Amino acid sequence: MDYRKCAQDIYDKLGGRENLVSAAHCATRLRLVTVDNSKIDLKGLEDTEGVKGVFQSNGQLQLIIGTGTVNKVYDEFLSISGMTAATKDEVKAAAAAKQNILQRMVKALGDVFVPILPAIVASGLLMGILEGLSNAIPGLTESGTYTIFHMFSNAAFVFLPILVAVSAARVFGGNIFLGAVMGMIMIHSDLVNAWNVASMTAAGQTIPTADVWFGLFDIQLTGYQGHVIPVIIAVWLMCQIEKWLHKHVPEMIDLFVTPLTTVCVTGYLTLTIFGPIFSTLETWVLNGVQVLITIPFGIGAALMGIVYPLTVVCGIHHMYNVIEAGMLSSGLNTWMPIASAANFAQGAACLAVALKTRNRKFKSLALPSALSGFLGITEPAIFGVNLRFVTPLIAGMVGAAAGSVVAYIFGIGATAYGVTGLFGFLTTTGYTVPYLIELVVTFVVAFAVCWVLYREKEEETEQEPKEAQPEQPAVTCVPGVVYAPLSGTVIPMEEIPDPTFAAGVLGMGCGIVPDGSEVVAPFDGTISTAAGTGHAIGISSPDGMELLIHVGIDTVSLDGKGFQLLCAEGDTVKAGQTLMRFDPDVITKAGLSTTTAVMVTNAEDYETVQLVKTGAVRPLEQLLEAKVQCPV
Repeated sequence: MDYRKCAQDIYDKLGGRENLVSAAHCATRLRLVTVDNSKIDLKGLEDTEGVKGVFQSNGQLQLIIGTGTVNKVYDEFLSISGMTAATKDEVKAAAAAKQNILQRMVKALGDVFVPILPAIVASGLLMGILEGLSNAIPGLTESGTYTIFHMFSNAAFVFLPILVAVSAARVFGGNIFLGAVMGMIMIHSDLVNAWNVASMTAAGQTIPTADVWFGLFDIQLTGYQGHVIPVIIAVWLMCQIEKWLHKHVPEMIDLFVTPLTTVCVTGYLTLTIFGPIFSTLETWVLNGVQVLITIPFGIGAALMGIVYPLTVVCGIHHMYNVIEAGMLSSGLNTWMPIASAANFAQGAACLAVALKTRNRKFKSLALPSALSGFLGITEPAIFGVNLRFVTPLIAGMVGAAAGSVVAYIFGIGATAYGVTGLFGFLTTTGYTVPYLIELVVTFVVAFAVCWVLYREKEEETEQEPKEAQPEQPAVTCVPGVVYAPLSGTVIPMEEIPDPTFAAGVLGMGCGIVPDGSEVVAPFDGTISTAAGTGHAIGISSPDGMELLIHVGIDTVSLDGKGFQLLCAEGDTVKAGQTLMRFDPDVITKAGLSTTTAVMVTNAEDYETVQLVKTGAVRPLEQLLEAKVQCPV
């Protein structure tokens, strides 16, 4: 793979340097933030050799290139664009600045829940394994080993508010240990465990209360086990108070005053106002989702399966973590089978494309993307294939609806969230056969619909490779001959609107008033000079000629604006190879002349340097001829 060519092709389709904000890369993707997405040639990017997929998510333009390759393309991209390397966090921050408040809120939820997924997954998988073993081995639940591992399996759920609080404090820029304290306060042992409230009420026991705000009203002293939204709100409030105090409290007493005030104020406001309000709202949301999922005949579940991939496209699917965490706190996660059907269906539709397409590039992209979808990771399939051709996306939505109905019929539930697809068998141990039926139905429907409806357009079919054509007509370089490095109108050296060039101080040659925007190598040689501002290039020929190509007059003052160097000092180049691109409009708008000086700087080594072309000239037409001095 030609990494520089790939990077150049990508750069050419992004709308120019002024349309780029920042660039970074991860293990597989080039991550870009642009000013105006409408200036991007998405179709051209998708067709670029080396790019396996293109999608936009959370304000970023992400190009899937591949492990071991993306870093090399990224280095070339920085060299071509003149940008400096950015971290993934800096790119995320730049992308977030372009999002509206709703997108930022949903992104914040994702940022809170994604880091704690390993803890939830580990606990959920262990819980599922223990359930399966206890069903297979009667009496296992009475053993001490089971008791110990059961404690391991539910630890993350028992102390979930603390995990959420620590992660939220990190996201909102607060002290993570103060965040942990807030989580501890909300599930303190002096409060009635939230999971015991229902049984105490049924038994006629009274929930203890406390009068607050100087007796204005009473609150129930109940904990927030199983709740996440009140914890996130509490920690967000804590971070705002902490930051304000750090700015206004003198440094001498900041260490004592800020933590004490932050905990006291946040804790009291949370337990008396925000906690009760948002826990009630969260309960309403969970009840609403449960009602939606249980609409008769699986209609609600089917609708959720259809909508799910669209939320992935919008980058807001992390909001479902809140719903799933709430479900797990009170029983099984019945949302997981719907998400699993949606993910598995997109993989099945992508596989249909992989088997049906005749385009080798699409096939090599679609096949691994489909396998990834079966494991629960659908971004490659959705953004790389299905969304691009639309029909596979719709087929996947139909398959998701069918699978979700099956999940509704069997009442399938999971013991964790964040695990879907084939790995979902580990968290649905009590529903192994129904879950298998769900995935089979999902696969068959999505694959069949895509196979029947997907039609490959003519332009999508891979064409027979054509013999590569050179950018410019091939020339046989002759010693002492300089070929035109750009198109335009040739003028004598004396008419160049710069006294230094006109007087021959820098050598002998001519000027060209350009009508294009590219400079090519005027002969085979080596780049001896490449100006940092991109406006001038020096090139040496094998026979010792030194040539300067200076685009525009006084263009050094532009500090590189409007210029793009495609070569570096020491590069070996061939006649006709593109060395530079420039924007004539940028030069003229700055009040400068675009006249390009083409000067043999070691003219004293030659008897004469003659201009052999006047008037209109095209690249690689013979322009100058230098004759070697006759020996004395």
